[in-house]
Amino acid sequence: MRAITLVLAVVLVVAGCGAATNPVAGQDPKAVQPLPAGAKEIRSIEQPNVDDSCDPTASYRPSGPLPAPGAFPGGSTMAQIYQRGRLKVGVDQNTYKFAYRDSETGQIEGFALDVAKEMAKAIFGDETKIQLVVLTSAQRVPAVENGDVDMVVHTMTANCDRWKQVDFSTVFFKAGQKVLVKKEFDYQGLQSLAGKKVCATEGSTSLPRIVNLPNVNPKPIGMQVSGWTDCLVLLQQNQVDAISTDDTILAGLAAQDPFTVVPQQQPIADEPYGIAMQKNHTDLVRFVNAVLDRMRGDGRWSQIYNQWMQPLLHDSPAPPPARYRD
Repeated sequence: MRAITLVLAVVLVVAGCGAATNPVAGQDPKAVQPLPAGAKEIRSIEQPNVDDSCDPTASYRPSGPLPAPGAFPGGSTMAQIYQRGRLKVGVDQNTYKFAYRDSETGQIEGFALDVAKEMAKAIFGDETKIQLVVLTSAQRVPAVENGDVDMVVHTMTANCDRWKQVDFSTVFFKAGQKVLVKKEFDYQGLQSLAGKKVCATEGSTSLPRIVNLPNVNPKPIGMQVSGWTDCLVLLQQNQVDAISTDDTILAGLAAQDPFTVVPQQQPIADEPYGIAMQKNHTDLVRFVNAVLDRMRGDGRWSQIYNQWMQPLLHDSPAPPPARYRD
């Protein structure tokens, strides 16, 4: 089988030292570790206004039955991708079982990768014709806007603010923002985070929500990093008290560290994931939605969910239903 081409869109920085931070409660000040490159405390960040001017989960209806691979109208976005010979997909590499680099094979795999392969298969008849572009949370929208990728299949929440910048497919995964802590932490709800340091990634919807939690005083202190694995390291080193993001990401982190747990809790917010594409590529959005419809109907979505996510989340939900705006 031909190997999938991988393009790294992030620079891996090996830092001998970095900026230090104040220790969390109970930590020996002499043992403070340097922060990951680019990490910083966020004590104040504007809470985006909740834009309810649209239904962010509603996308563009498929134009009709899926065409055969390669049989696309001249000048269509799909035809241009077909002529190029590969589908450029922005992905994560740090979300265990959703999209992560396997330590044994060195390949990026997971639920999101299998969804992306279905898109390549529908275009080329060959799921390996993919060029993967690894993106951090903050790089996703610019990569779509600039045309660096054809689509982003990531832990990316569809919301009305982002719809102003990119178009989304119908929801292909439903997540919810929650909190992960060490098992020794006495978590009794969000009030337990008052004045505590909580890690989240730059460019995520999680960070402003956690720094601006209502009815929690003093407010949590955000620790902004570029990737979720940085959050886990900071928690292990006692430089933060908790991590807050989507339950899909947290479940993967907890699976990698038996001393952490995602306590029973109601989600802070719903996080419906959509596949992001350029605003002027509505034909591609309709095509992607047709592929997702097929995956819902023929059992492929459930198959890959049960392979990758069921062992982490311990459930087997039905695929998120499609909603359309036209």
